[in-house]
Amino acid sequence: MSTFQAPIGTHDVLAPQSALWEGLVATFAQYAYRYGFTLAVTPMFEEIGVFNRGIGEHSDVMTKEMYVFTDRGERTYALRPEGTASVVRAFVQHQPVTPYKAWYVTPAFRYERPQAGRYRQHHQLGVEALGSDDPAMDVEVIALAWRFYEALGLTRVRLLINSMGHAECRARYVEVLRGHLDEHREQLCDEHRASWSTNPLRVLDCKRDACVAVTNDGPSLPDFLCADCAAHFAAVRAGLASLGISSTLQPRLVRGFDYYTRTTFEFVADALGSAQNAIGGGGRYDGLTEQLGGKPTSGIGFGSGIERLLLAREAEGLTSNLINRSIDVFIVDTTGGAEATALADQLRRAGFAVERAYDARSMKSQMKAADRSGARVALLVGPQELEAGQITMRDLRSDDFETAQRRVERAGLVATLREHLSK
Repeated sequence: MSTFQAPIGTHDVLAPQSALWEGLVATFAQYAYRYGFTLAVTPMFEEIGVFNRGIGEHSDVMTKEMYVFTDRGERTYALRPEGTASVVRAFVQHQPVTPYKAWYVTPAFRYERPQAGRYRQHHQLGVEALGSDDPAMDVEVIALAWRFYEALGLTRVRLLINSMGHAECRARYVEVLRGHLDEHREQLCDEHRASWSTNPLRVLDCKRDACVAVTNDGPSLPDFLCADCAAHFAAVRAGLASLGISSTLQPRLVRGFDYYTRTTFEFVADALGSAQNAIGGGGRYDGLTEQLGGKPTSGIGFGSGIERLLLAREAEGLTSNLINRSIDVFIVDTTGGAEATALADQLRRAGFAVERAYDARSMKSQMKAADRSGARVALLVGPQELEAGQITMRDLRSDDFETAQRRVERAGLVATLREHLSK
């Protein structure tokens, strides 16, 4: 009989790798809290219109990658392909006080070709800030991402930044770009030679040499910004510089979704291969709430893929966990197991991480399990210890057998352990 396996483009995360995930998410939660963001949990699937209106009907995500299904009530839903649209839908529905600052961690689903750091179910964390068009909000959101990457130990990260302007100044640019692409359409890649007119900005996102060459010789979006958008962008860059965060202007950076306006940004990790080196990005989306049925509300956010972040850490030689998840104590009980149950409960309530053996294994088997657990200390409970009201404490990481093992009183065990483990 064949065995089931995880679907193509998905993956299981088990210990010890799962501890890396736990530490990364815990670090992000800590930094999000420092910047005033609260957790938002939204459904993994939404009415398809939530993503249709936000991401854009002609985007690759909508036309090629989104998981769409009809439920038993004949309603059409889609699995979440990214984090922003769902948070904004929740904002429109519940109308929290602004500025509303939320962080999230969620699986996201896209039907695309699996490769390193890219899965059909990947995992994303990010923030959204709604209710302010102040450039200082852009600076805070970008700074949060930058400080988070620093906390992960990443040192080879660059910030690319651009402004897409608002609808009016971007429309002027698109019209000029459209003319340039029309003139050079035969030089575009096969895909965009047939589709460039549907949305010319998509060609800027193309990484193929042919499209890059054509667009590099074409008009530059920052040159078409109106006075207000140019001033907003200048304030963002000045604010970042005042925090010691350097940014590189990237006029081709338009992101992939239709909802972006003004500030757009991307973080790239140079330790990764150039084809898949983006570890996060985002931007301002001042029209998205209206598209989802709400009042006009400014917004900005960013997202980062957990898998890609862990690859970047590994590429920089960072393999240690970000939080301590080691076992403090392993209990070896040869009196039947009841004492191990009671002792483990007492120590766990006192704040220790405790493991034990099961199934009435032999002393030798239990000691092997204690060594494998990585615990600092083994507590041995045999008939003699039980009768005397004592515990044999053995330091599993000490090379000096004479001092590594000693008898301690059961009544004072918690205090003795705290003192020993603090050394």
